[in-house]
Amino acid sequence: MDDVKKLGFIGLGVMGEPMCRNLAVKKGTTVLAYDTQPAPLDRLGQAIVVAKSVGQVMREADIIFLSLPSGEVVAKICEQADGLLENCRAGQIVVDLSTSPVELTRELYAKFKAKGVLLMDAPVARTRAAAEAGTLSIMVGGLESEFAQILPYLSTFATEITLCGPVGSGQVVKILNNMVLFETVAALSEARAIAQKSGVDPKKLFETLALGSADSFALRNHGLKAIIPGDFPERAFSVEYAAKDLRYALDLAEHTQVDAAGARNVRRLFELAVARGDGELYHPVISRVLEAKV
Repeated sequence: MDDVKKLGFIGLGVMGEPMCRNLAVKKGTTVLAYDTQPAPLDRLGQAIVVAKSVGQVMREADIIFLSLPSGEVVAKICEQADGLLENCRAGQIVVDLSTSPVELTRELYAKFKAKGVLLMDAPVARTRAAAEAGTLSIMVGGLESEFAQILPYLSTFATEITLCGPVGSGQVVKILNNMVLFETVAALSEARAIAQKSGVDPKKLFETLALGSADSFALRNHGLKAIIPGDFPERAFSVEYAAKDLRYALDLAEHTQVDAAGARNVRRLFELAVARGDGELYHPVISRVLEAKV
């Protein structure tokens, strides 16, 4: 019965904090939570019990959710002294909501499996607002029987939950989702710069594109809501975070021997944006790179 499962949550950043809140509220339970920063722990208040370490979360919880900034951080807390692997026990489930490299996910799966612990990849997509509203999209890697065990929990903060295939498949789909998004944002940035230089109002361009076959989620959200008004806040999906996900995509392309020329072009734009000092801003800020050449 899932009402007797003790839940743990590690990583209460931009996405983790609202996911943890929804998990606690909708399941009607207190979540054992850990983060290196005190502010989100304070904001979650009575929805959580504060853990002193990741090791404590692993020792005491039955199902442990990870929401961390990179696969490198996931690997660190799994393998460090007093980390997850050192403190795990048979029968536990670890759900990695982070975007992590595919091979790392499969390596950690094997290490946990050797100790009787199930690890599943379940990277999330959409925005912080979606995390707060409980309307995220999640791509899951695992078997159908394993998927059924975590679905009631994922449903507390997501409305679109897709089983993509065996372990690692969720990461493949999420990484490629982001790659396609970044390439689309780059195309929109190019179109904006060309339109402006040609004497056409970029807003009029984007509004008209949204009525035809060039319409997309990226156009309506990243284009009209960020690129056109020049709204590139911090504490959003920054260039530096996007570059990390794109690196995973390019690694995957190299591993599968696919010439991902479009993704390489986006990497160049990300590098130029970082060089301009825009690395911590919302990633559609790459439009400024092309704007500067207008």
